[in-house]
Amino acid sequence: MPSLHPDLRNRLRSVVLDARRVAEKGAEQALRALAVDAAEPAGALSVEMRKLRVALRARGRQLGDALGRDNRQKLDHLLAECGCEHWHRMLFARFLAENDLLLHPDGVAVTLDEVRAFANEGPGGARIEPWELAARWAARMLPALFRPDDPVLALDLAAEHRTKLEALLAGLPAEVFTADDGLGWVYQFWQEERKDAVNKSEVKIGADELPAVTQLFTEPYMVKFLLHNTLGAWWVGRHGGTPPIEMEFLRRNDDGTPAAGTFDEWPKRAAELKCLDPCCGSGHFLVEMLKILVAFRIEEEGLGAGEAVDAVLRDNLFGLEIDPRCTQIAAFAVALQAWKLAGGYRELPADGVHVACCGIAPRAKKEEWLRLAGGDEKLRNGLERLYELFKDAPTLGSLIDPTREEGGLFVAGWGELKPLLAKALSGEKKDEEARELGVAARGIATAAEILAGRYTLVATNVPYLKRGRQSDSLRAFGENAFPESKANLGTMLLERSLGLTGPGGATGDRVISGVAFLGWVSPAAPPTTSGIRLVSRRVLGSRGVLFHQWSGRQVA
Repeated sequence: MPSLHPDLRNRLRSVVLDARRVAEKGAEQALRALAVDAAEPAGALSVEMRKLRVALRARGRQLGDALGRDNRQKLDHLLAECGCEHWHRMLFARFLAENDLLLHPDGVAVTLDEVRAFANEGPGGARIEPWELAARWAARMLPALFRPDDPVLALDLAAEHRTKLEALLAGLPAEVFTADDGLGWVYQFWQEERKDAVNKSEVKIGADELPAVTQLFTEPYMVKFLLHNTLGAWWVGRHGGTPPIEMEFLRRNDDGTPAAGTFDEWPKRAAELKCLDPCCGSGHFLVEMLKILVAFRIEEEGLGAGEAVDAVLRDNLFGLEIDPRCTQIAAFAVALQAWKLAGGYRELPADGVHVACCGIAPRAKKEEWLRLAGGDEKLRNGLERLYELFKDAPTLGSLIDPTREEGGLFVAGWGELKPLLAKALSGEKKDEEARELGVAARGIATAAEILAGRYTLVATNVPYLKRGRQSDSLRAFGENAFPESKANLGTMLLERSLGLTGPGGATGDRVISGVAFLGWVSPAAPPTTSGIRLVSRRVLGSRGVLFHQWSGRQVA
């Protein structure tokens, strides 16, 4: 499908800006009605509402809301999470419906008009609001994105706010939800006012400000250019001729060979390619990688479309994102594209989509965190490592490198540790605090596994933030871990991308023109590395593209 027309994009922008205001106002009102911020619950609350209040307070603390000595609790992170979760559940339902993918619990695809008919057939004849019903059905299809036990979604927004959100969403034409880039623009617009406020404040940029300030939309042509001249060039080198999917941005020399080279040190089969976007945003690179790799595996292995989709999700595709809310969009974008390619809804592979949030921290005292291990000493040691690695994750994200630590836990021992963690967190009744810590631990463990991997291709649009605007903790980390590239968050992430590739692997990065010519990003090897060559540099307008490749030797 084509990209959004500018007029439709402006309409979407207006709706999303209004939706954030309404959703967060509704969330704040609902949270205060439950006295989630207060030291004590209101006397009129039922037993069930008291339990929900406890769960919401635990969720808020895990998100970063401070609990005062007087037992009052901040709401900033929780109300933002609550507003976004309710909005996403409705939004994703509309995307599914407009792409003929929203399923009734019986497994039949339904339209929004049909949802309205079913809404009159609630339990005991009670009517359910159509958008609420559609949102519930969407959540059933996406259990990895919307936890069935999530207290945030158990909180009901007042009818006035819910009705406004429904009207905003219903007012958008279907074309918004079938365009290639509709979903990608949503998060940009959601963060627009927050980004403007942070920039005007001139505060140093840390965990709470990074997602809004550094998220940038990646135009489809730039994504395709990077991937066509890496994955596409590899295909031509291996098979010759034309790739099995259109690649209009693949550049060739006069003799027909790919201008970026043929990546001869890559694996011989598409099944063995491992592709990562370490700053995946709304999933633009991941979705395009999925399309390409599915076509490759169908051609090489003779797989059916559904089989190829499952195989690529299982073997080839990985993503990381610092913001949990943006991670949710990226994972949904991949799932939506997977179902489109497969010709309809199907259960995704058992281990799901390899898209994880690398910005989750263990928000608890260390001894509380380690209690998750029970009496298992090996698991306790692993959780202690996770705690130290990810305590500043909301600021560091993909800059975290588990392989720098001694012991090689996430390289040699990870396969043993992960099942131990799953066993310790399943089948046991826990209080709300422990439940939220367990959810965080699973997410952190998944991010650690991806961060410890080595990839054939690392392709991304790195975020940029000059050193002078970085928070003290980010500056200190850069000084210690990335002394040669510390001048900008973007250059640190470029260096980290190189570290995520294995021998023969390559990076494809969208860079701003000023950064493209910093000293260490040059045809000569970076000061801290050996065996790296600059394959190609292309400048498109004010943006550039860099392709780096290992020549088979490890980092010095």
